[in-house]
Amino acid sequence: MTEPVLVTGGGGVVGEVLVRRLIAAGRPVRALARSEASAGSLGAMGAETVRGDVMDLGSLAEAMRGCSTVFHVAGMNAMCLRDPTPMIVTNVEGSANAIRAAAESGVGRVVYTSSSSAIGEAHGTVGREDSPHRGSYLSAYERSKREAERVVFGLAGELGVEVVAVNPSSVQGAGRATGSARLLLGVVNGRLPLLVDTTISLVDIDDCAEGHVLAETRGTPGERYLLSGATLTTREAVALLERIWGLPRRPRFAPAWVASAGGRAAWAGARLLRRDAPVCPEAVRTLLHGHRYDGSKATRELGLTYTPVEDTLRRTLEWCAERGLVPPARPGHAKP
Repeated sequence: MTEPVLVTGGGGVVGEVLVRRLIAAGRPVRALARSEASAGSLGAMGAETVRGDVMDLGSLAEAMRGCSTVFHVAGMNAMCLRDPTPMIVTNVEGSANAIRAAAESGVGRVVYTSSSSAIGEAHGTVGREDSPHRGSYLSAYERSKREAERVVFGLAGELGVEVVAVNPSSVQGAGRATGSARLLLGVVNGRLPLLVDTTISLVDIDDCAEGHVLAETRGTPGERYLLSGATLTTREAVALLERIWGLPRRPRFAPAWVASAGGRAAWAGARLLRRDAPVCPEAVRTLLHGHRYDGSKATRELGLTYTPVEDTLRRTLEWCAERGLVPPARPGHAKP
């Protein structure tokens, strides 16, 4: 019988698609679950569930025993947190634990889910796997993923663990309605009357999962692979959404200083109320910095083929419409 693979973070957006993809390929999948609810949903997919936590080295090592590969997808992705410490600890120490546990359990390879934000490319440049880091951070999340990646590769070298990192750009697709997807939903719902000129790179969620699977067998240990299928300006994105779905109104574009002032005001208000803010300076900095990522290395070396961005956005909106998150497509827009 084929040795199982372990997926951490299998209850998350990317992790769930990866678990389904592996099971569909006939792979025996073991999934780490922090709660009974997560264990139930992962078990319903056909995975063997193991209770544990990435912050508990013992449970993590036990879950890995007998596994050929670990897909370490677990982590936190958030901005505008009053206290980002739990996120930083989870992303850095949880990832370090994954490498320590893999070494202890004799796992052959770890596919580590990093982030495109770990690249840290300078403003106005195209981010590639070998881009020099700008030397500063746009957000606590970006800092945590950069530090986590550094720790992961460092420990892998010390402990003799094969690690391949995948660095997804903004993941979009069915199942994603949080994070950067909120901008998409806001535009389609007509709730974002103002936008700023910026650039975003994204990857289809199915392509992201496929990139993980390909990295297991074709990735070079010690290398990172950006997963990024398309880059759009916000104006191009709005025009595309209008064409494939129809918009109640086209948003206007505001100068950068308006967004910056709004981020500072929202952050100050949230601090007074002692709650996390929907918008804050680090989120605005990240947005205004913009990102252009080159995902061609994953195509050349892993054989990853990217889904056309129009198909990704249409499928995402169809999934959202089924759940009442956006209105149905306007007549004549839903199908190609």
